[in-house]
Amino acid sequence: MTTLHELYDEGGQSPWLDNLRRSALTSGELDRLVADGIRGVTSNPTIFQRSVVAGADYDDQLGSLLAAGRSIEDAYWDMAIADVTTALDLLLPVYERSDGGDGFVSIEVAGAVAHDAAATVRSARWLHERIDRPNLMVKIPATDEGISAIRQMTAEGRSINVTLIFGLERYAEVIEAYLSGLEAHGGDLSGIHSVASFFLSRVDTEVDRRLEAIGSPPALSLRGRAALFQAELAYQLFRQSFSGPRWQRLARRGARLQRPLWASTSTKNPDYPDLLYVTGLIAPETVNTMTEATIRAFLDHGTVSATLGTGAAGARAALRRLRSFGLDMAAVSRELEEQGVRLFVSAFDEVLHSLRQKAGYGRSAA
Repeated sequence: MTTLHELYDEGGQSPWLDNLRRSALTSGELDRLVADGIRGVTSNPTIFQRSVVAGADYDDQLGSLLAAGRSIEDAYWDMAIADVTTALDLLLPVYERSDGGDGFVSIEVAGAVAHDAAATVRSARWLHERIDRPNLMVKIPATDEGISAIRQMTAEGRSINVTLIFGLERYAEVIEAYLSGLEAHGGDLSGIHSVASFFLSRVDTEVDRRLEAIGSPPALSLRGRAALFQAELAYQLFRQSFSGPRWQRLARRGARLQRPLWASTSTKNPDYPDLLYVTGLIAPETVNTMTEATIRAFLDHGTVSATLGTGAAGARAALRRLRSFGLDMAAVSRELEEQGVRLFVSAFDEVLHSLRQKAGYGRSAA
């Protein structure tokens, strides 16, 4: 019994791993993490790029794919999908034991389509049809265009991990996209799964930067707290949205909750506690996705007690204080969303660049 098991059994929260790399699959490391209590996995091109650069895990497969005439971009998808498929098979027993509550692995659409709803739909549909596993989630960014794609994919019965949520207004739109997508689906809803990935540490990094520019002691006293305030109100919005007559009609058709997933939960500021965004975000029917370093810290000295669900009034008061200093959380959310999309696009470009280098493309003649 580890603290990860306690987090699920006593706190009602599912711990997921925010990393998927081939070495963890081939070495048995992911098996060990699952035995320790990890219940799902997320992946993205940034993590894949680091794995490609760090060693030779992908060299043989890359060579075989290129020799067979695959392009660099096709080779990327082939290798990433191979990792995801292996992880899906490994997590399938968790999915089955939990009756579809956990055991998911996520793969992300290419960042370049984040502002193209039709292209996002095509990409998400292609990934679902190619991988075709019940415990797959495709990640779609919560941009204006992404909201439309999320609604469409849900209506088609496809499971989506909505990513890059930084603010409450956007989160409300994500919930509405999921609910209206469920309503548009004509059949049984029990096979449709979704999480809404609400980012934490990036919010505090940006808010802290703005508070430090203000510089007054009252403003500085709010550093490192905005993300948790938002999370408290996000959790309240989740509970309100998934209750009442509208939700009950969907639940009778088998609909499942779209759980909040706390993302970006490793602290960026070394002055903050290493588990700030783990122990401060425990609540039933939520997910926390953590890096290996954060998982190790939680296994070593984490504690489990409910920390969300009762502080909405204080969170609203604190956000009003932030506004009194001229800090607009909606503007922070928009800026971070734009940054997030740019990072996703550059990560995909970088992984293709790394694969070209591995393949020897662009090297000058000896």
